[in-house]
Amino acid sequence: MLRCYYLLMKILLRLFASIHALIAVLFAVASLLIVVIAARTGWEALAGGLNAAAAQGIIEAIGLIAVAVVALQIAQTIVEEEVIREVQVSAPTRVRRYLSRFLVVIVIALAVEGLVATFKALHDDPSQLASVAAFLVSVGVLLAGWGVFIRLNTSAEKLEPEAMAEAKSEDKKLE
Repeated sequence: MLRCYYLLMKILLRLFASIHALIAVLFAVASLLIVVIAARTGWEALAGGLNAAAAQGIIEAIGLIAVAVVALQIAQTIVEEEVIREVQVSAPTRVRRYLSRFLVVIVIALAVEGLVATFKALHDDPSQLASVAAFLVSVGVLLAGWGVFIRLNTSAEKLEPEAMAEAKSEDKKLE
C-alpha cells in the first residue's frame, strides 16, 4: 500500500513538472512575441522620422522589451526551480530564494515601466505625472520591502545552515 502511494506521488510530481515546463514554454513564447511587437513598434516610430514622436515610440518599445524580459525571466525561474531542480518550494530557504528571483525581475521591470511612463507623461499629458510619481514611489517601497525581507532573512539562514547547503548543492544541477 505504501509503495503504491509513493509511486502515485512520483507520477504526480512528474506531471506537475511537465505542466510547469509547458507554462515556462508559454512564457518564453509570449516573451518572443512581445519582442517582435517591440521591434515593430520601434521600427514604425523610426519610419516617421527622427523627431519627438519617434522618441516616444522608442520609449514605448523599451517598455515592451522590459515586459518581455520579465516573461523570459519567469520562464527561466520556473524551469530552473520546478523542472531541473525538481524541488518543492516548501522549505523557508527555498521560498526565500524563489521569492527573491521573482522580486528582482519584477522590481526592475516596474522601474523601467515607471521611467517609460514618466517620459510618456512629460510629452503627452503632464497631468499624469502625479500618478506616475505615485507608481514610482510604490516601486521604491517594494524595493525597500524586498531589502528588509533579505536583511531579516540573513539571520534565518544562519538558523538553518543545512537547508542553505542543500539549496546551494541544487545549484550544481544548473551548471
